[in-house]
Amino acid sequence: MTSELFSPLPLRSGQVLKNRIAKAAMEENMAGDGQLPDEQLLTLYRHWAAGGTGLLITGNVMVHAEALTGPAGVVLDADAPLAPFTEWAKAGKSGGGAIWMQINHPGRQVASDMPGVVWGPSDVGVSLGKHSSRFGRPTAMTPQQIQETVARYATTAHRAEQAGFDGVEVHAAHGYLLSQFLSPLVNKRTDQWGGSLENRARMLLDIVRAVRAAVSPSFAVAVKLNSADFQRGGFDADDARQVIEMLEPLGVDLVELSGGSYESPAMTGRSTDTRTQAREAYFLDLAKDLVTTSPLPLMLTGGITKRATAEKVLDSGVAVIGMGTALAVTPDLPDRWSRGREADRQMRPVNWSDKALASAASMAQVRHQMRRLARGSSPRPGTHPAIALISEGRRQRTALRSYRAWLSKRKSAA
Repeated sequence: MTSELFSPLPLRSGQVLKNRIAKAAMEENMAGDGQLPDEQLLTLYRHWAAGGTGLLITGNVMVHAEALTGPAGVVLDADAPLAPFTEWAKAGKSGGGAIWMQINHPGRQVASDMPGVVWGPSDVGVSLGKHSSRFGRPTAMTPQQIQETVARYATTAHRAEQAGFDGVEVHAAHGYLLSQFLSPLVNKRTDQWGGSLENRARMLLDIVRAVRAAVSPSFAVAVKLNSADFQRGGFDADDARQVIEMLEPLGVDLVELSGGSYESPAMTGRSTDTRTQAREAYFLDLAKDLVTTSPLPLMLTGGITKRATAEKVLDSGVAVIGMGTALAVTPDLPDRWSRGREADRQMRPVNWSDKALASAASMAQVRHQMRRLARGSSPRPGTHPAIALISEGRRQRTALRSYRAWLSKRKSAA
């Protein structure tokens, strides 16, 4: 079936995506020994590569070994061996599509039992009511720490290109460090990184400049940005519009739009904001407005599971549709769409009243499906969310012990 969904998309770097369907980043939390990709991750990405997706974006790879979103996070810094990442890139490209590495720093969104650092633009902690103690209390970054972090992003991007990846995506959404700097609710600084939107965007723009300078012109550079934080007084759609305009002169290929954070988990469809209540394409209404002014091609992620929805998103002017959960359940969904078929199954919904716990359970369900694919098994989307969450907790505790030992050994050797 002919469709714009399956038409190529040329990017300003010269890279051409074979179609308009991307696997959006999902945090796999599946690092092997040494916080490195291992055979499980390779198997998982071979599944996705064989499924017809034009672009695979990895789950977030951490630029700072002492700041991880979870204890089983993958780290690519100046000291990481490159060979495992080379194999990961090969696996991702085995189906003829492109693979980009999402690069990230968690900032203040670090669990309280994790070793390492908990940084933020200010000392404003994550507010989750009775769950707030799950996160460490952040310290405000010094100018030197900001500059060192900018350099870390550039190093990771350069090494990703060396390993054979086709591009990187700088994660500035979902309440992670760069999203924290953009948010007036979290960023209370009074120096050059705080106050006006221009100042709050300074770290992101400096990182994009540094990354672009560290890689070749043909290497893609993308940014993931919240269309809104869905918190009163936070980063909003007009801010997103202005930041996209700031990014345009810097050689960015694509901006992915998502939304929310741990405090308002709109990316899982559980924001209190009525603009994300639709079951499909949570952020389409906001994206429609941004498309009309954006000087850069946009990718939209959030809740897309059906071809008709994907077509509707493209008809709005969005260049690429991103899917996460749908591809964890049905990794060959793009191929199915090309043959006029849809997914046979959907993820079991989580309708718990506790939104923070429901969001955590939803993410645990997705990771449960990814682990099954990584073992060579079929997804089991009917798994009860409570079982997935309990299982996730056990794995996290085991991974935390390994991460603590690895980080301690690394520090001792430094």
